[in-house]
Amino acid sequence: MTVAIVTDSGSDLSPEEVRQTGITQVPLTVSFGEECFFSPDELTPEEFWRKLVEPGCPAVHTAAPSAGQFKVAFERAFEAGAESIVYVGLGDSLSATLRSAQMAREMLPGREIHVVDSRSACSAVGALAVIGSEMAAQGASGADIAARLTEIRESVTLFVSLDTLEFLRKGGRISAAQAALGGLLSVKPIITVVDGLVELAEKPRTRGKARERVIELLTQKPVKQVHILYSPPAPVDEFRDQLIARMPGLAPDRVTTQIIGPVIGAHVGPGALGAVIILRTGEVQ
Repeated sequence: MTVAIVTDSGSDLSPEEVRQTGITQVPLTVSFGEECFFSPDELTPEEFWRKLVEPGCPAVHTAAPSAGQFKVAFERAFEAGAESIVYVGLGDSLSATLRSAQMAREMLPGREIHVVDSRSACSAVGALAVIGSEMAAQGASGADIAARLTEIRESVTLFVSLDTLEFLRKGGRISAAQAALGGLLSVKPIITVVDGLVELAEKPRTRGKARERVIELLTQKPVKQVHILYSPPAPVDEFRDQLIARMPGLAPDRVTTQIIGPVIGAHVGPGALGAVIILRTGEVQ
């Protein structure tokens, strides 16, 4: 059976990863005031971060793809020869994106379309999509891929240190009280995702302490894969070296480094630094 893997641009897959895997990435919309872009098709991560720090930059917002956009993507996959589709996307509690995919599935009765809630964001979604594409290339069925990704997501962990909680507050991902606490204490918060919801994990007082604590949190258990993520101007090379040094035996091909794209960047802001890990308990091959 030929299985197509579909995700959304909240996965932060790079153009190279999309080309190599054949994954379809349905774009979300990123808006600067009245100016709207399909991301990353019309707005690259580099362009986004340049615009975000410009003086007088208007408020940034994101919007989920419509059900119609997903329907078109699914139809194109079937027209290209797919017999089954597995969509894995942004967590349902974080975005309306998954619901749009579910609506599109209902518009195509009789077609085999599996919708998997990653319960996370960014490289956590991308890593699952890549695993799905590898399984598809090995001949796994859509049902088997969807079931396996649902299992693996339980071993996916994300920790990211932020320079500010303000962008999460503006996007409605945390409460105003949580954001105010971070600002008043001048903390450099560490966030994670628990049961599909953004949680404030810890509140270190300095960038150095925050990044050291992120490394500690990411290296508490045996790790199978590491997907380092950052937003400028975070010192990602230094962080990567420090993190990998604490993970002896980790194969180099199990480590990626990815700039945070516009969809997630609109909510975390500049200076974010952390990683998504897949624990060995997930038995990812």
